[in-house]
This record gives sequence, C-alpha cells and structure tokens, in this order.
Amino acid sequence: MHLNAKLSMLLLCLATLIQGCSGLPSQDKRMASTAITDTADTPLGKAIAPLAAAHPGLSGIHPLQDPYDAFAARVLLARAAQRALDVQYYIWRDDLTGTLLFEALHEAADRGVRVRLLLDDNNTNGLDETLAMLDAHPNIEVRLFNPFAIRNPRFIGYITDFSRANRRMHNKSFTADNQATIIGGRNIGDEYFGATDGMLFADLDVLGVGPVVDAVSQDFDRYWNSQSSYPVSELLPPVPASRLAGLAAEASVIERNPAAAEYIRAIRDADFIRQLEQNTLAMEWATARMVSDDPAKGLGLAPHEAMLPDQLQEIIGDPRTDVELISPYFVPTASGVAAFEKLAEGGVKVMILTNSLEATDVSAVHAGYAKRRKPLLEAGIKLYELRRLSLNAEKQKRAGILGSSGSSLHAKTFAVDRSRIFVGSFNFDPRSANLNTEMGFVIDSPALASQIEEAFTSTIPANAYEVRLSDTGKLYWIARIDGKEIRYDTEPGTSAWLRAWVGFVSVLPIEWLL
Repeated sequence: MHLNAKLSMLLLCLATLIQGCSGLPSQDKRMASTAITDTADTPLGKAIAPLAAAHPGLSGIHPLQDPYDAFAARVLLARAAQRALDVQYYIWRDDLTGTLLFEALHEAADRGVRVRLLLDDNNTNGLDETLAMLDAHPNIEVRLFNPFAIRNPRFIGYITDFSRANRRMHNKSFTADNQATIIGGRNIGDEYFGATDGMLFADLDVLGVGPVVDAVSQDFDRYWNSQSSYPVSELLPPVPASRLAGLAAEASVIERNPAAAEYIRAIRDADFIRQLEQNTLAMEWATARMVSDDPAKGLGLAPHEAMLPDQLQEIIGDPRTDVELISPYFVPTASGVAAFEKLAEGGVKVMILTNSLEATDVSAVHAGYAKRRKPLLEAGIKLYELRRLSLNAEKQKRAGILGSSGSSLHAKTFAVDRSRIFVGSFNFDPRSANLNTEMGFVIDSPALASQIEEAFTSTIPANAYEVRLSDTGKLYWIARIDGKEIRYDTEPGTSAWLRAWVGFVSVLPIEWLL
C-alpha cells in the first residue's frame, strides 16, 4: 500500500477510535434533586431571621474584599451548615486552600449535611481520584459540567467535540442551608485567597443573606439538573468511601506545615472572624437581583434573551451620569467600543480598570483589549491598567473595593450612576458574553457604588497605570509613585518579545474566542 494511503488509513482508524471512546454516558440513571429550603430552624436560619425581618424584601450584602476573609467565610459556612451545601465552581485547585475546603465539605457530610458539588470539568486535571472519593460518601454527590469523556489527555475532547468543549461553566457560588451564599470572582485556589508567594489575584466576592439566596439556590438547581451536568459516578472508576480518610489525613498534614500553619493563624485572626464573634459584621441591606445565563448556553442552545448581558441591560437600563467598570479580561470588541463611545457622547463619564500587560495572566486576552485602547481614549474614556505588583511595602488589608493588593486583577464589578453595582463572574469579553455561562448580583446600593467610584479617585490611580494619548496619537502610561508621576512610552514592565507577541495575536481573527 502506498505510504500516503497507509497514513490516511491510520488517521482514519485513529479518528474512529477516538470518536468511539469519546461518547458521554447516558443520563438515564441520573436523579434530579432540588435545594433543601426547610432550614429556618438551623443555626444559620435562626441567626439570619431577625436581621431579615428587620429589612423586609431586602437582602443583606457584605463585600468580601480581603482574601483571608473570603476563605474564612467559606470555611465558616461549611462548618455552620446543618442541612445542605450547594457548591459550584469553575476552578478548584489541588493545593492548600483547595484541600482544606474539600475536607470542610467532607466534615460537613460526616455531620449529615447533604453536599452537592458541581465543577466545570475544564480545570479538574489531577482531581479525578479526589472527586471519586468525595462522591463515594453517602451524603456527597459530585457532578461535572460539560465533562471530557476521555480523561487523559483532555485535548482529545477539543478535537472530537470542540463546539461543546469550548463552552465552560464559569459560575461561582457557595451556599449553606439556603440561608447564606457567597458569589463573585474567586475560584478555589491559593492565588485567590492570599495563600501563595506566587501570583495573587486582587478579587471581590460578596456574602449574601435574605431573598437573593433563594434565587441562587434555584439557579444552582437549574445547572445541577441541566443536560450538561454528569454524575462523576458515570465518568470515573469507583473509589471506596474508606479512602476519604486519606483526604482528612492530607488536610491534617497540610495544617502542620509551617507555611500553612502561618496562613491558618492569619485566617483565625481575620477581621471577618472577629466581626462575626462580636456580632458587628456590617451588612448593606438592599434590593439584590441575581442574573445568570441559562445553562443551555453550555450546549449553545440558550436563547439570546436568556443570557446574562440581556438581563443586565433590562435591569440596569441606560446609564445617565457615570460608569465605573473593573474587569480583568476586558475585550470590548468593535461593538463594545461603539457602545462606550455612545455613552461618552451622551455625557456619561466612563472609567475602566483592567490588567496591564505585565499583570495579566492571559496575554492573548490582552491583545484583544490593546487594539481597542486608542478609540476608547479618543472618546474621552479613562483607562487604568493594574500594575504587576503594588509598590507599597505592606499588604493593604483594606485597599478599597479591591481588597488587598494583588499581582493581577481578577475582580469583575461595575457601578452605574452612583446607585447600583454588579458583582459576579462575568468578564467583559466575547467568551463571557457568548460561550461561557456566568452569574452575578445587581445590587441597588449607593453606598457600594460610591466605594467603586472612590476607588477610581484614590486606590486605583495609586496602584495602576493611567493610559493616555499624546498629541501625536501615541499611547503612553503614567504611574503615580510617592507623589510623583512617572511616564512610560512603551508598555511598562514588558519585554519587546512579549509586546511583539501581543501585536501578532491582535491581528488574528480569534477575538470571538477571547
């Protein structure tokens, strides 16, 4: 047989083999379940009831800016739960904080708490055994969203089923007893909770109680029972429940590690813990509405009106005076630029914070933003780019709405007309708009909106570059350090090779993927 014919036959056989192995299991055995709502008599229910009664129809919102507080809040909710924990994440790392939170779910299940854990499967490499162990517990069920039938190597799933595999569940929520929930930008991993010497994300979550929690629980049910969610028991080989003792042992070893012990001590001293103990945790009581994509978006089947951008537009309407936007992966596209230009022409003041090239963890996404800077600046929009590292020597426990200083921005929030804000998982990029599923809260709160506005006049200029246009139409960057302005005529903190790479990516027709 001719060499080319042999090669063609080999490739055909390989493709057939891959296709045959890549089919997902039937969902016939999957059992539907819903949130446990009869929880008024739980400790959380009893603690929250008098507060909610004093603010009828409103939800209590507490921003979790500091990473230590954000981790402590999740651990405390897991420990306080008596009936149910519904947990949904895009990323869950197999590291210090990820292991400790896995063990917190395990401990809750041992107390009789029903635990439902829904993870997007794009970032679960190396976790199959742990997820199978957790799922073996009689009180824990684990499901994976848009899973890969071939567990290793995962990239085969992108070859055989790209349209589905390219759509991910980016939602993030942690709900205890249908009484309290945490949503926002943070995934589960050391870089989100200040537990590493490497890259740290400046991020934002909110703790919510009151009516908005019901909405989160109902949304979790939609995703849990959607056609994209598969029980790991149908995807992974079984693991004896007895192996869970190994997870507890691993958590115990981690806690005895000197570096981990220092982190855990810091968590115990977190402001959030102290305020809870002293019953002084501040809550902003406001109308809060949850927005989220229809989970059918994970299969490309959601109608446009069921997607988060349409919901945001319906709730917020057209800004009248000002917009302050914070997005780590900001890719406005041509239509987005036109929308911002229209706002500016109408007298709306627009200020935007995103990552600088030196701070971003995804340079390709920066390429999608970089080519839109000039028209945005020409329209009168203020652009700020977070620096790689705060130049302050000490971590700032309360650096405004962004919390502690970080080496990369990860918060996703915006304020409109000094009256309402959005906090959630939604990045202002084509991927969030069209491919990934997202969620968040729209909160009617002048107080929270003013915090974001104030950040643009204080902490953001102190920790970011302001991008400007010269008289000749060239971009330059201003850093404010020790009361002085330092000018950069090329993207600061970057190499010529990196800038060349970004320039190359910016001309590729891949903006829809970013």
